[in-house]
Amino acid sequence: MQSPVADDRLIVAMDVPNALAGLKLAQDLGDSVSFYKIGLGMLTGGGLALANELKSEMGKRIFLDMKLFDIGATVENAVRGLAQFDLDFLTVHGDPYVVKAAKEGAAGKDLKILAVTILTSLDRDDLDGALIKEGAISDLVQERAGNAFAAGADGIIASPQEAALVRALPEAEGKLIVTPGVRPVGADLGDQKRIATPAQAIANGADHVVVGRPIWKSDNPAQAARDIVAEINSPQAKRSNH
Repeated sequence: MQSPVADDRLIVAMDVPNALAGLKLAQDLGDSVSFYKIGLGMLTGGGLALANELKSEMGKRIFLDMKLFDIGATVENAVRGLAQFDLDFLTVHGDPYVVKAAKEGAAGKDLKILAVTILTSLDRDDLDGALIKEGAISDLVQERAGNAFAAGADGIIASPQEAALVRALPEAEGKLIVTPGVRPVGADLGDQKRIATPAQAIANGADHVVVGRPIWKSDNPAQAARDIVAEINSPQAKRSNH
């Protein structure tokens, strides 16, 4: 049973080398964390086995961050296979045909399909290099989020800076917003370019914040997690009425 300290609005990113390191981190964090993200980098290091152990043995919620992108039939089959593992969240790229295929693959399961709008590590120069259409990132995120919701996405991934814009969309009613690129005050920015503090992200409309390095690189990961939980429960995280 989870400690009252745990708050599933905090998702800890297990950006560690392999399942053994991930299991040790989960043991170190104990009841201070109830939700974990396992990404593509962990897949060849036993990521699915770790997801199953955290879910079945430790009662944790699991966000599988695969960012699937392929032809519709392949995405549907991949999601159908992953949906058998009783996970909570799965990411796909936010192109409408990908979202629709993923929802077909998850049919009958509780797995929530989250659409990636624009990666939080990218800025406008990166998008220009990838031949993505012109426009402010915030506008493109809003447009992609609206299209993903229309295609059936249960939620979207967006930077904390765009969370308020997405939350204001009529299509966002009852949908999830999950924000990576979250850094506590004073933390190293790493490779993230569009960031905010945990309190700012929640105030901007996020349902969950994803934090990795500031927790697992801390000398006391459990305390670092508790500090973030305290921040997302602070007055500064209070969501304004839109």
